[in-house]
Amino acid sequence: MDRSEGFGERLLGWLLDQAHQMPPEHIGPLVAGALRALGGREVSILLQDYGQRTLVPLTGSGLATGDPVPIDGSLAGTVFVSATPAEHPQADGTRMFLPLLDGGDEVGVLAVTLDSVDDDDRRLLRRLAALVADILVTKNGYTDRFFRARRRESMSVAAEIQWSLLPPLSMNTPRVSVAGILEPAYNIAGDSLDYALNDDILHLAMIDAMGHGLNAAVLATVAVGAYRHARRAGVGLAELYAFMDAAIDEQFGPDQFVTAQMMRMDVGTGRLQWVNAGHPAPLLIRDHRVIEALESPGTLPVGFGGATPQISTRQLRQGDRVLFYTDGVVEEHQAGGEQFGEKRLLDTIERVGPTSGAVQQTVRSLSHTLMRERGGTTTDDASLFLVEWRGGAADSPTSPEPA
Repeated sequence: MDRSEGFGERLLGWLLDQAHQMPPEHIGPLVAGALRALGGREVSILLQDYGQRTLVPLTGSGLATGDPVPIDGSLAGTVFVSATPAEHPQADGTRMFLPLLDGGDEVGVLAVTLDSVDDDDRRLLRRLAALVADILVTKNGYTDRFFRARRRESMSVAAEIQWSLLPPLSMNTPRVSVAGILEPAYNIAGDSLDYALNDDILHLAMIDAMGHGLNAAVLATVAVGAYRHARRAGVGLAELYAFMDAAIDEQFGPDQFVTAQMMRMDVGTGRLQWVNAGHPAPLLIRDHRVIEALESPGTLPVGFGGATPQISTRQLRQGDRVLFYTDGVVEEHQAGGEQFGEKRLLDTIERVGPTSGAVQQTVRSLSHTLMRERGGTTTDDASLFLVEWRGGAADSPTSPEPA
């Protein structure tokens, strides 16, 4: 079968043309049809569940179904966390696993079995997986189908609100990578985060709204909305805090508040600036060791009308990581026991870090390890967000070579 560049162009073009007006329930069968044109069979589209523990098969005509696949200890899971394709020889051919990547965000894994595999197959499958990821993300905006597939437990109304607010929980670019995780995934309420990469500046906010349940989710929603509004207006960190503070105070009065941290990083130089409004200090990690907590003069939580905040600054080195977390990570008590505490958090970071890889794998492993060490107990939201500055030359697209 012809798998040259010309064949691949026609196949990808067919898939793209068909997907434009195809309803979401037909995307899986459409992908399966494209892979059958390659001689593929047993096609699976595996999506990450909200707890970041399993890969869940998407159902549909032409798609292989089965039980969710654990991310830890499976080949599909290894492909997912490493974002690297893998091949598994079988008696009847080769099982191919390809990461579904959209802008650095890992959506899931595409799996297909072929009788034999050569470099043309590998190239075409890699490109097809990238296109499938883009299609899934686009179609996700106007269907519940993919959400339902990823949901492994019942979800509270507060958690539904929070998940609808969140940006993709991972992003990888040549100069900066970010990854986050929120626990308990199906009952999160007051914790939230937001980020945006605007040219050379990475903007980030980590938010912890007071209380629990629906009220905390509504409070966090206003805080995130105010943050985005001010950020998009191009104001500085001090003005951004003031705008968020006024929005919370006007909407909820003096009895409710949000702790928060707002950050700006120049991804070209590694210059980090942040404002702390009642939040735990972020941790600076270098070579898998926590070298210090980034303590800074703080101001009152958002909504309390604090003084103009002092902006703290730190110059990062290439490869440095900064971990932001909410207080639920360290304030949890086991039944009849002492508080989990920051020291145990630091010990866990330094134990997990060397065995992990990219930021998404690290933050996921760290969160699940912390959950186990807290005895599986999470009475408050416990969220992590990890940023790695890679530095290097400016990102720039390359032009294709002429035919």
